[in-house]
Amino acid sequence: MKVLFMCTANSCRSILSEAMFNHIAPAGFLAVSAGSFPKGHVLPRSLTTLQEAGISTEGLSSKGNDAFEGNPPDVVITVCDKAAGEACPVYFGPALKGHWGLDDPSDVAGSEAEITAAFHATLARIEVRCRAFLALPFSDLGRDELKCEIDRISGL
Repeated sequence: MKVLFMCTANSCRSILSEAMFNHIAPAGFLAVSAGSFPKGHVLPRSLTTLQEAGISTEGLSSKGNDAFEGNPPDVVITVCDKAAGEACPVYFGPALKGHWGLDDPSDVAGSEAEITAAFHATLARIEVRCRAFLALPFSDLGRDELKCEIDRISGL
């Protein structure tokens, strides 16, 4: 199963999601990420946060969803924050779609410790959601049931 995590800039939340998912996913699962307006680089603090958590940053890059036209995902999960008025990217195609909104830790203003804590809290929330997703009984779920489970996980 291929999961695409999408956000606006593809430099923070979607990158953290891609890396965490791939870190804990069993064989047969793969996450990629993209942005509707990719920044073109991954935020250094995103990479530092992943490294501090012992998660590989190899191969992570900021890219648009056109990178997956020839190899479409099975599931697309947006991680932008609608409550903050962000425009969430839209993925056109047959993939099952869900939304796991996250506050953008790169918007946090404060001390280094507060900013670091925001990034680590975001990564922890992503881990909870990814673990819940990967624990689903996929062979027992139809498309509509899987969509309901993805939506349920958004509240975790």
